[in-house]
Amino acid sequence: MTGEFLGMPEPRRAVVPPPRSPTGGLSQRASALSARREPYVMATVVRAARPTSAKAGDRALVLADGTIEGFVGGHCALAAVRTQGLRLLTRGSSTLLRITPEAAEPYEEEGLVAVGQPCLSGGTLEIFLEAVIPPMLVLVYGQGPIAQALGTVGTALGYAAELTEDPLAPIAPDTAAVIVASHGVSEIPILSRAIEARVPYIGLIASRKRGTALLAGIPGSEAVHSPAGLDLGARTPAEIALTVYAEVLASRM
Repeated sequence: MTGEFLGMPEPRRAVVPPPRSPTGGLSQRASALSARREPYVMATVVRAARPTSAKAGDRALVLADGTIEGFVGGHCALAAVRTQGLRLLTRGSSTLLRITPEAAEPYEEEGLVAVGQPCLSGGTLEIFLEAVIPPMLVLVYGQGPIAQALGTVGTALGYAAELTEDPLAPIAPDTAAVIVASHGVSEIPILSRAIEARVPYIGLIASRKRGTALLAGIPGSEAVHSPAGLDLGARTPAEIALTVYAEVLASRM
């Protein structure tokens, strides 16, 4: 029997406030961005010295257009989070951001950026900014052992290696490399489309003689590496794949 029926006041029940930031929603949002290969920065408050509106554990996403989703502090913190977040997206790195009235002038050291606290309320926030950049996208055309090895080695290197047998497969705008390893099967259509799309690296697995003859009839074929891969004396499919990715890396320098 409750206190109400005994003529006594009902004891007050504890009210649990809702989460300060939708961590589950942010995680789902981050997953969706990754699935669409959109870069972002995950900002997480790791320390808050009062007075601050943010608390340890609050999180937000900084998108490539400067939009901030979530909560890591009031307007005094947002400008610094946005500025440093966008800066990290260009570098593909992470850092600890300290917003504090003790920083009369902004300074930076390894793993840390400190900026002044512009609000009169004071307080210090330390926010870990983690840049999440989509892995390099590599499209491999073919189905033989070398194509399979290019997929396996590319994945081991941390790349998003996609294999296709369709010469008309879509080439995503951020594709970093198209490697044709179909051994003479429908090579011209995909090579032509990769050239038109200005893919940074285009490679053709073929002998020098066959590659020269094939590329002679393709406009812009000077952009194609043929035979693809550095001359390292490779013999096996895995070794050939390794030489191709070595050339991809060298072409980015």
